[in-house]
Amino acid sequence: MSFNHRKSVTFRLTQAARAHRTRAGVHLGRIGLHPGQEAVLKALADDDGRSMSELAAILGVQPPTVTKMIARLGAQDLVRRESSASDGRLARVYLTDVGRERVDEIDRAWRRIEKEAMAGLDDKDRKRLRKMLRAIEKNLAPGTLPDDDPADADEPEAAEPAVHAAILAEAEGGLH
Repeated sequence: MSFNHRKSVTFRLTQAARAHRTRAGVHLGRIGLHPGQEAVLKALADDDGRSMSELAAILGVQPPTVTKMIARLGAQDLVRRESSASDGRLARVYLTDVGRERVDEIDRAWRRIEKEAMAGLDDKDRKRLRKMLRAIEKNLAPGTLPDDDPADADEPEAAEPAVHAAILAEAEGGLH
């Protein structure tokens, strides 16, 4: 019997992520941004003056990708890049006044996306979903490799029932 990927949780997760990115693109496009650029501005809003390598690590992308993003955001006068006074090889990135204003618009766009994505889900389901998504993220994080048991490959629902039960039980316990 072949694996029906369309009935898998990971397929649904991929489809949901794709739909989210598309919807985010619509909302972010209205404020002149592309998906991904908002994450740079939010990272700088949390701690302005980050280095390019810090931004790459936070965003989970390669340094050349950050360089391109910063160049594009700089062309829109949302960020400025300055060489470090103590080490000329180190560049730090700062929000401009326009960039700070855009962060408020990003927050409004994220709230709209959240509201649209969570329509029809009650608070308990939202908390449970958030908890389960954190568990999936942790399971798939770099440095975590699953036990490769070929028997599990054909039947993901049957694999590790104790783990699934523990995740659900933890999710029902609420968030802290």
